[in-house]
Amino acid sequence: MNRQQFVSSLFVAGAGLPTLAASLEPELEAAPIIPHYLKAGDTIGITSPAGYITVQEIQPAIQQIESWGFKIKIGSSIGKRDFTFGGTDEERREDFQQLIDDPKVKAILCARGGYGFVRIVDRLDFSKLKTHPKWMIGFSDITVLHSHLNRNFGIASIHSKMCNSFPDDWNKAEPIQQETILSIRDALTGVKMRYSTTPNDHNKKGTAEGILIGGNLKTLESLAGSKSDLRTTNKILFTEDTGEYLYSIDRMFWNLKRSGKLDHLAGLIIGGFKIKASEDAAEEFGKNLYEIVMEKIDGCTYPVCFDFPVGHQKNNYALKCGVKHTLQVTTTGSTLTETR
Repeated sequence: MNRQQFVSSLFVAGAGLPTLAASLEPELEAAPIIPHYLKAGDTIGITSPAGYITVQEIQPAIQQIESWGFKIKIGSSIGKRDFTFGGTDEERREDFQQLIDDPKVKAILCARGGYGFVRIVDRLDFSKLKTHPKWMIGFSDITVLHSHLNRNFGIASIHSKMCNSFPDDWNKAEPIQQETILSIRDALTGVKMRYSTTPNDHNKKGTAEGILIGGNLKTLESLAGSKSDLRTTNKILFTEDTGEYLYSIDRMFWNLKRSGKLDHLAGLIIGGFKIKASEDAAEEFGKNLYEIVMEKIDGCTYPVCFDFPVGHQKNNYALKCGVKHTLQVTTTGSTLTETR
């Protein structure tokens, strides 16, 4: 083959390369979709897409939400049980789908976390949600839902406490428990969210603006490479977790680092982390949470806030995932403010 034939053959063989190159380019994300905020008389559906919970156990939540002026629709999964789940996969999927498709339901509150949403997420039809978005509420295992909505549809959702966190007697509840529950009402009704925290010596000062994303770190790790995996570029990422050993937390942050999720953040928020003590003192990991995080973001210039009030703890405030926020970290404390 002479040189002219060789060049020609390269041209022909490479005819399909632009398509390949285009497929490797980052996908463009649509502008955030903010569901309509609720007003008195609107209906909130309660469902159990993960762990099992009884009708009796959600009564305090029902009473409190009704006192805010909303109506409640109890999903068919409440009270059902299949081992640790709130019914079989199909029962939980069918219930969640019915609440998505019901035009009278303006928001869906997950009754509790545990484990189970990942088992049904790929069999849910979100087509009606795309045309008539509604608020989805929950945390922990419900991180699967928040991530899936953000990655695939750009629909905002609420990361917050669920039915199993409502006090049996509102008047006897601690102020922090009342405040965090009321933050759900504020988020649902369109109050502009703003939270401040005390300073932390490990914080990195700075100001960031971007879409807020995140949730339970273990769950985020489990979604890596899936169709629910988060894109983090120019986003403010928040993480929290509970009941994990330090070495396991280290491994999760290595996952974020090695997958590039920490490289181009706008800002990073570290919420509550309940560390599981090592069973053998001779096998202590050797690094604390601060050291684990700072090691992974060495060289990054974005602001970092530790001890933010979100996670498996009493001070777990409602956050609007998929909504633009501003994070300011200073020597006197940190502030996360919803921006519009």
